[in-house]
Amino acid sequence: MASRVSLKSKGKTTNKGSKGSDERSIAQSVKEWTSWTMKKAKVVTHYGFIPLIIIIGMNSDPKPQLSQLLSPV
Repeated sequence: MASRVSLKSKGKTTNKGSKGSDERSIAQSVKEWTSWTMKKAKVVTHYGFIPLIIIIGMNSDPKPQLSQLLSPV
């Protein structure tokens, strides 16, 4: 005999308020998506800010050399 896989969830489940649970799951999904997006944006900003400034400086009107951009003087 082939074994059957049961998809029952463990714990207490009720059918009452299924609309509320849908709203909560949507709210939870939005919260997780926002959190994930902000974490990625933080990393991109962290590692992309200085290269962006260097690229903008290299494309300015008086063309400086890279050493002039990186030196503090």
